[in-house]
Amino acid sequence: MTDLTIVIPARNEMFLNQTILDILKNKRGDTKIIAVLDGDWPDPAVDMHPDVDMIYHSTSIGQRAATNEAVKMAIDSKYIMKADAHCAFDEGFDIKLMEDMQPDWTLVPAMKNLHAFDWVCPNGHRRYQGPSGVCTECGEPTTMDIVWFAKPSPFSTSYRFDKDLHFQYWSEYKKKQQGDLVESMSIQGSCFMVTRDKYLELDLCDEKHGSWGQQGVEVACKTWLSGGKVIISKKTWYAHMFRTQGGDFGFPYPNPGIGKAREYSRNLWLNNKWDKAIYPLSWLINKFAPVPEWEDYTDQTEKEIIYYTCNTHKEDIELACRNQLKESKTPILSVSLNKDIDFGDTKLVVQGERSPEMMHKQILEGLKNSKAKYVFLCESDVLYHPLHFQFTPKRDDVIYYNVNVWKVRYPDGFAIYTENLQQVSGICANRELLLDFYTKRVEQIEKDGFNRHFEPGDKQTVDTKYTVENYITKYPNICIRHDTNLTKSKWSPEEFRNKEYSKGWSEGYFVKGWGNTIELMENLHGS
Repeated sequence: MTDLTIVIPARNEMFLNQTILDILKNKRGDTKIIAVLDGDWPDPAVDMHPDVDMIYHSTSIGQRAATNEAVKMAIDSKYIMKADAHCAFDEGFDIKLMEDMQPDWTLVPAMKNLHAFDWVCPNGHRRYQGPSGVCTECGEPTTMDIVWFAKPSPFSTSYRFDKDLHFQYWSEYKKKQQGDLVESMSIQGSCFMVTRDKYLELDLCDEKHGSWGQQGVEVACKTWLSGGKVIISKKTWYAHMFRTQGGDFGFPYPNPGIGKAREYSRNLWLNNKWDKAIYPLSWLINKFAPVPEWEDYTDQTEKEIIYYTCNTHKEDIELACRNQLKESKTPILSVSLNKDIDFGDTKLVVQGERSPEMMHKQILEGLKNSKAKYVFLCESDVLYHPLHFQFTPKRDDVIYYNVNVWKVRYPDGFAIYTENLQQVSGICANRELLLDFYTKRVEQIEKDGFNRHFEPGDKQTVDTKYTVENYITKYPNICIRHDTNLTKSKWSPEEFRNKEYSKGWSEGYFVKGWGNTIELMENLHGS
């Protein structure tokens, strides 16, 4: 079994040969190399060596696909290192990394800058690596002089990404790093080592990103959010040549390709869509807080809407409520009964018959699939004011109800209000607390049947240990009452058997924050 295989995706890489020779010179362990010539032969051609395998594609398949192909070929390798085709390495870098490696780590050597070459003219003028061209001092032609020197500074060990998920160096955090093995929020992406099993398990080079781009963000997020660690080793280094000056010294792959990668990456991580994550992105931000540019992100991403629908309401009601939910700027997980709906950042479908029991099961399914710390339970016939989602629970052992809610009759707009109206549609709470309640509640219903009590905290549901508290937002939510509600509507105080529930009765055709409710119901038709 091979200890380590270094995989090198290469397209239009003039220094592939030099990179491979550098690895062969400085490796000290049982380390192999697989280079993928992605659409172009290197110049000069790499001399064959027993520790080097080459794969050639006459037409480019993309950097990610090339990397994955090489990893699949390294079937007998314990560790995988992905490296760019323009890097130099410390003597014994492989042994130094493998001595410290842990199964759930992504391990990266400290990064230096590689001074690969100069342009030299016949008069001896030298120009630091960059695009080709005549001497800037005398106008004479220039030739390339290979230097291949790892510059002592910088010695980079700390990286992050900004709110657009662009790579950034993080000098301030570097000051906090103690010891030879240090944690980093992200990586640069030009070199990293993992176990081969972990590479495949986490799909560390997801081709849905496109050809290339966002490698560092992807590897870092998948490592941290699956429960692993990103570690930078100061015990060894690699030197990377940055080709960012354009012309014939630019990126080896077409630059527009990175746009697709960034769009896919932002959707994946900002909306917490990666199915192998045990933590949301906010967990990573909190771990390294304060992170520049992310100061206002934590509360937003710690919350998620669990939206559940039976798909039996009038279409104009459903669509209006969904469109209003989008105004919350909060991630949405939808749980739809019996059919796919094009709504939500995460979409689930459950099968069954519409019933109170099924409503509980839909909520439970959403809670099981959410990874947020706090969740809002949102129904498909409620218009939620954006202020509803600015609330954050003060305690994780309390179920909170927003009791500022008006019931508005469809289609005539008649509206009523009663004090302290606790409804499931107004719940916000710690996800694990609700998961505990709904797990037990579904078990109870399956055993004894439904007893007409919906709300957690009601003495007739499960267990009175679930503490509840009310909160009131500046503007209310609108619960639309129509002919397919699961519960019965009451339109006068006299209809309440327990007059306590009609306390604070108000009625009319105007609701603060929403305006005229007749017009509100009429406008649903245009949603």
